[in-house]
Amino acid sequence: MPSKLISAVIVICCFIFSALIGHFLFGDPTWSAATAFVGIILGLALLGLLKVWLREDVHKIAGGAVGTLAGALLAVLISSGLYYKIETTELAALLYGLTLVIFMLIGMQLGMAKAVELKAMSSSARPAARRIVGILDTSVIIDGRIADVCETGFLGGDLVIPEFVLQELQMIADSAETTKRTRGRRGLDILNKIKKQSQVNIIIEVIDYPDVKEVDQKLINMAKDTGHAILTNDFNLNKVAEVHSIQVLNMNQLANALKPIVLPGEIMKVQILKEGKEAGQGVAYLDDGTMVVVDHGRKHLGRTVEATVTSVLQTPAGRMIFASVKG
Repeated sequence: MPSKLISAVIVICCFIFSALIGHFLFGDPTWSAATAFVGIILGLALLGLLKVWLREDVHKIAGGAVGTLAGALLAVLISSGLYYKIETTELAALLYGLTLVIFMLIGMQLGMAKAVELKAMSSSARPAARRIVGILDTSVIIDGRIADVCETGFLGGDLVIPEFVLQELQMIADSAETTKRTRGRRGLDILNKIKKQSQVNIIIEVIDYPDVKEVDQKLINMAKDTGHAILTNDFNLNKVAEVHSIQVLNMNQLANALKPIVLPGEIMKVQILKEGKEAGQGVAYLDDGTMVVVDHGRKHLGRTVEATVTSVLQTPAGRMIFASVKG
């Protein structure tokens, strides 16, 4: 809705314009006052129309404007011949004004209706917009497994990376500590790898929350504003997002869900790599990183043995398999 000052200017202009029209057409102060009063009514009606139009879609506004202009031109062409044939000037002006208003309203309605149809036709002709899978945080980028998931084609959409996440990644890559610097550069390499793939697009969102210092809180705010999920490996961020009812896609949970199911009684070949916490235990690892605790495996340290699965324990950190040396 226009401001109060602009609204007042519009009504005053309509008042003055109508009064001048009445003066030049009729030359009578009574008619000038009447047309001025009509101008005030038209000004108020124009403000109401603006209020309605500002709520409409931009396509409907453009279509209505074009239709109104076309209706006005058509009204002028039709009524120009009739205006000079009517002897009474007042009657001619009244008919001319009614014709103009009617044709402008008809043109506006037709323009708005056809604009909606054209928008629907153009939308159906365009390919459907790809959905946003979620917002990447720093931990899931550095982890690197997201690139492999993207390469498989399972993600049916695009990934969003906020500008503040890129800045944090750049700070880690420029760190004086060798470990942090390596992790940061790995994250940048992962992003370049994803960008070269055709299955998933990377959308860099230039957005920031200057009043918020923590990157995790910025991610929470962005997810609230956009409605997108957060892709992360951060356990604490996962829990905070759940408190705010934000969808979280955790790569660790995905990896655990994709691990092959192992049932008690199955036999597997494992290499005992180190001693366990309990006496006589040995520890081995599967190819996917799952820890296997083998009873009586300590004496087979460094060797590959056949072990029988006794139980499987699922923990928040992952899955652990307990087994015993066969025989």
